Amino acid sequence: MRLAGKTALVTGATSNIGRAIAVALAAQGAHVVVAGRNKQRGDEVVAQIRTTGGQADFVAVDLDGSKAAAQALADAATRLLGGRIDILVNNAGAIDGGRTTETDEATFDQVYAVNVKSPYFLTAAIAPAMAAAGGGAIINLGSWVARLGIPIGAVYAASKGALETLTRAWSAEFGPSGVRVNAISPGVVHTDPDHPATSMMTGTPYGRIGEPDAIASAAVFLAGDEAAFIHGTVLDVDGGRMGVAVIAG
Repeated sequence: MRLAGKTALVTGATSNIGRAIAVALAAQGAHVVVAGRNKQRGDEVVAQIRTTGGQADFVAVDLDGSKAAAQALADAATRLLGGRIDILVNNAGAIDGGRTTETDEATFDQVYAVNVKSPYFLTAAIAPAMAAAGGGAIINLGSWVARLGIPIGAVYAASKGALETLTRAWSAEFGPSGVRVNAISPGVVHTDPDHPATSMMTGTPYGRIGEPDAIASAAVFLAGDEAAFIHGTVLDVDGGRMGVAVIAG
């Protein structure tokens, strides 16, 4: 129980990486607010956590990039968690895999609203209260495509690059007040081992698609006291995608 007595808010927690993180934090003793758009899936995550003795509640939210939506989620989660949030995981994300010439303005705005504006305003709503309470941990979800260019999904890559930059900026801004801000940069991760994007992991040391639990384990570490000396870092959990050259066969 490395997180016993802690509270956590996880956005986009109804599927894939977000769900795994919520379950893992709860398994380590944290009371978790599962935030997402789909109530049925959210209730399933809460039931899974409660069945194993954990504490969890669901908040339905559409993080549309507005300050109002972020503040409403922060307020609801704070109430459910007894007045404080110790851990914030900015996981909710919108993906667009189109080419630059195919991306319309509405898609561009949606990706940036979910991936950049929402975590920005959610962090603005929660970090000061963390600091006032003596500290906390914020974990952002970046992506390997933020630093390794591929010929599709430029707007998604740019949004994740922005979030990784915000990780360092927020660490400088809130770190001195006891709020640690870090990011995790996953490789290709999915619950379906035969997902079409598996080919992007070909030639890496791991050689195949990653599982959400691998990202969840990293989140537990960054949220806990063992990571007290880690600030403003982007942790690559990607099967070697970023750190090792892939040699074409």
